[in-house]
Amino acid sequence: MKIDILIAEIGSTTTIVNAFDGIYGDNPVFVGYGASNTSVALGDVQIGLNSAIDDLRQKLGTQTLEYGQFLASSSAAGGLRMTAHGLVYEMTAKAGQEAALGAGANIQLTTAGKLTHEDLIEIEATNPNLILLAGGTDYGDKECALFNAKALCNANLTAPVIYCGNIQNQSAVKRMFAEAGRELYITENVYPKLDAINIEPARMIIHQAFEEHITKAPGMAQIRNLVDGAIMPTPGAVMECANLLNKLVGDLMVIDIGGATTDIHSVTAGSDEITMLQTNPEPFAKRTVEGDLGMYVNARNLAEMVGFDKLRREIGMDIEPIFDNYHPIPQTSEQLTLTHRLAYHAATMAIARHAGVLRHTYGPRGRQTHAEGKDLTAVRHIVATGGALTRLPNRNKIMEEICNINNAGAMLFPKSRQLQILEDSHYIMASLGVLAKVQPEASAKLLQKYVIGQSENMELNA
Repeated sequence: MKIDILIAEIGSTTTIVNAFDGIYGDNPVFVGYGASNTSVALGDVQIGLNSAIDDLRQKLGTQTLEYGQFLASSSAAGGLRMTAHGLVYEMTAKAGQEAALGAGANIQLTTAGKLTHEDLIEIEATNPNLILLAGGTDYGDKECALFNAKALCNANLTAPVIYCGNIQNQSAVKRMFAEAGRELYITENVYPKLDAINIEPARMIIHQAFEEHITKAPGMAQIRNLVDGAIMPTPGAVMECANLLNKLVGDLMVIDIGGATTDIHSVTAGSDEITMLQTNPEPFAKRTVEGDLGMYVNARNLAEMVGFDKLRREIGMDIEPIFDNYHPIPQTSEQLTLTHRLAYHAATMAIARHAGVLRHTYGPRGRQTHAEGKDLTAVRHIVATGGALTRLPNRNKIMEEICNINNAGAMLFPKSRQLQILEDSHYIMASLGVLAKVQPEASAKLLQKYVIGQSENMELNA
């Protein structure tokens, strides 16, 4: 059997290989998937990849499986660990952080102002894959970014640095890193002028740097033996897919509940009414990752944040005995009941952290209203992805409850009647984000067929 493209999603525990055919025609199709344990801990990611391909071959009932191209996304080996550094936290440092998060990074440290000795020690301790250096608007402050560039050159660090600060510093920064023998990427300023964010160029450079250096991560050296095309950070691939989906359906939000984190991606400019009230600019495409809201690794911590008594009342049973033998995939009806409720709370907490709010202040001119954070009021589609929201029974009920969280109107979030639910039922958004880099038209057609179209059919058959 021969197909056009295999796309692997190499996770921290599981490796999935998705197969797609008809990519170069008018009717691309999702053929199927194979899965295996990720083998980074064994020192060779190729073991898990080959095992997942074998599983796919068996599911397809074929002795041989040939493919034209192999692409991949990865969150294994710690994913993409980054630190971000700027001049003012709410401006250049935050813009740099937004660029890194949007690219799929796990932010280990963010600093503002000149790097101190303690900051450098902390950067070294985090052992980042990449370091993002911003600072100063274009033709604004030069000193801070130059100081930090020199400090990073002199530090005991090997990670490449991405410079995306004041463009007046580019030549000097390039010279510093060349003299120090350090690797440097240079791109446009993430905060070129006051109240303006420009994170897309940095996001693209981060993807490029990740692909060039992922093979240096423990256990990942053999990945190039199989993968002959793009390699992206998995959360960054989901963001790439969300951007493409935005072109098809308009303003949207993606909820991705995983075993260790809950990620929220939103692609929307917000409403004109709220824009007039905003105190700080927000990116058009924004990702937040909540490392304390995982469904397995952090399940007990999540339950404690919700409150054991509250959960006990909600599900009508004691929580502690269920946690004594809790599994990432529910094994009993009691575990399933608890997992359902934890998924709802993980999603609603993550949305509350992602979405902005209206603030009221009082002064000589009376009450003034300001908008803080990401405006989601123009969102019309919520996309469910991740294991919990694509595999749990009664997941539609969870999504319906999630859509109702702002009926009181406290958040910059739409009312439930304005929202349509889309489901990534085959769990292929990350793969389609990778595919969008090389075959955007095919990726869009697959999204139309397997996310938009199937979700519409689910509603018609409900």
